Amino acid sequence: MFSSHYSIVLAKFAEIYSIIIDYFYFLYYYLSMEHTACFTGHRPKGLPWFYDENKPNCLAFKKFLLSTLRGAINYGLRTFLTGMAEGFDMIAAESIIELKNEFSYIKLIAVIPCIGQELKWSTSQQKRYHKILQKCDDKIILSKSYTPNCMIDRNKYMVDHSSFVIACYNGKHGGTEKTIRYAQQTNKKVKIINPEKYH
Repeated sequence: MFSSHYSIVLAKFAEIYSIIIDYFYFLYYYLSMEHTACFTGHRPKGLPWFYDENKPNCLAFKKFLLSTLRGAINYGLRTFLTGMAEGFDMIAAESIIELKNEFSYIKLIAVIPCIGQELKWSTSQQKRYHKILQKCDDKIILSKSYTPNCMIDRNKYMVDHSSFVIACYNGKHGGTEKTIRYAQQTNKKVKIINPEKYH
């Protein structure tokens, strides 16, 4: 009799404990997402400076991006997700790394669509990629190998785990546009920076 009663009490306790754990997990996830932003933007061929980031328009763009990110951090964002593609993704990641000197508590997380996404890039871009990865606070690898949808899956993952999207977008059709549209459909805040406006 006592044993049976004791088992019922333990079962109830376990049920309540599970509910409490689930609640705190949900709360942690929600609050973490509320303080998380992700980046989306064009690869070099979609940027007015292409690969030459020493051009005045790129330097002006980077300066504005740093200012935008300072505002985002002061707004309350703490964690930044980068998809680690060439172009804007890596520019944004390097900007966060630079801002860590001012805001030591911010985090940079690389969301990698597949292992080896950088293997067809130039040697200099591959070195840049791995240098950034070494300075990331965490890395999330979504697929062990390339699949036709892995880049799209990467973009959706970042949006789904963020409350804010910072986009480098020139108004043309493509992956960046689709990511922005998905973010808007899922009620995320979106900040668009047009790279064509910097000279």
